[in-house]
Amino acid sequence: MRALYLDLPEAMGMRAFLLLFLTLGFAIPASAATDEAINTGWVVIASALVFFMQAGFALLESGMARAKNAVNVMMKNYIDSCAGGVVFWLVGFGLMFGINRSGWLGMSHFATSEGEPWDFTFLLFQLMFAATAATIASGAMAERTRYGAYLVGAILICGFIYPMFGSWAWGGVYGGQGWLARLGFVDFAGSTVVHGIGAWCALAGILVLGPRLGRFGPDGEARVIPGHNLGLVALGGFVLWLGWFGFNAGSALEMNVSLGLIALNTHLAAAAGALGAVLALRSSSSPVLLTTTVNGSLGGLVSVTAGCATLEPCFALLTGLIAGFLVVFGMRLMERLRLDDVVGAVPVHGFSGAWGTLAAGLFYAGDLFDPARVGVQLLGIASAFLWAFPLALIMYLVIAKTIGLRSSPLHEQRGLDYSEHAEVGYPEFNQSVTFDNSELTRRG
Repeated sequence: MRALYLDLPEAMGMRAFLLLFLTLGFAIPASAATDEAINTGWVVIASALVFFMQAGFALLESGMARAKNAVNVMMKNYIDSCAGGVVFWLVGFGLMFGINRSGWLGMSHFATSEGEPWDFTFLLFQLMFAATAATIASGAMAERTRYGAYLVGAILICGFIYPMFGSWAWGGVYGGQGWLARLGFVDFAGSTVVHGIGAWCALAGILVLGPRLGRFGPDGEARVIPGHNLGLVALGGFVLWLGWFGFNAGSALEMNVSLGLIALNTHLAAAAGALGAVLALRSSSSPVLLTTTVNGSLGGLVSVTAGCATLEPCFALLTGLIAGFLVVFGMRLMERLRLDDVVGAVPVHGFSGAWGTLAAGLFYAGDLFDPARVGVQLLGIASAFLWAFPLALIMYLVIAKTIGLRSSPLHEQRGLDYSEHAEVGYPEFNQSVTFDNSELTRRG
């Protein structure tokens, strides 16, 4: 059979074989329904990859926290994707993508239950983005935040803070257009829309909470509080890197020839971000830390997210490399300001996101260094900060004054796994945290 197949063109004559091939090919043309099915399949796969990023955040953040808080960090990542997804479906999607005549907010498609098949596909993809924006604050505020209070904040971020800015930059899918989009703001997959908004909310939470007990000495000296499992940190970094291919390439919303460039730019920026972090560490004679190197690659991924579809590969690499430096020196700046960001979320998502959004304007393929485009990018970056940070600051202050945002010193010392969830992640090793069945019964 193999020999017969290989000899078939010669037996028929090459011209006759090609004629038959072309005839069969054109006899089964690709239909619009086929194209829609292919595009739907790709976006659903990309949605699954973005959802898998929640696992990456959970692994990385719990690994950077102490063992006594591992369950608490995991639970925050788990539940914010659940509660945040529901509230985004109810309210956020309509605010972000509904009919947007004013340019400021959407006014339709709340709690979407009817529509075309593509509407549900697009909604699914955007649900995953909303969960990503909310979970950025989890790691920054880890080890001293009450679980219920964090959940309230995550719901408000998914339901209002994130979708409102998103409506300015991406809104109007069902009519109208956001005011930033009208100006030509470039943020293909969300360096600012997703990561910047999440980071500025995290910064507000850090300011309201204050640092962990013992993080800074009386004289302001920063004390290192190491994470309990660097293997989880590395694994989380790889999982996030993998998910980012869906995050960026999925934002094309169709299966087309641009996906290769988007994925390549994503990978180059991540690799360059890690190398930039290593170079930044060595330039100051600091040890080359795994945690900082992983954060460098994440900073590269965040930075290229805005321009992954419009940058040439060399500029994607440069964008990621600079982001790696920003992560290292941004983390040091946070320490000097006595801001306790457990996982480095603000430098990774905020500083790198702002830089990447600017780079998308500076290095726009075919139109480098256009002052008008750069000005629009700066306006978008400033608008994101001026919207998200003050609003999140008010939100966390209200939460702190009402239900309470920070755990008590006793609970923080004992560990939030025990005080918030009545369980511990490593019961065989946490001998200092013991409780009996009667106490569990009292705690409900």
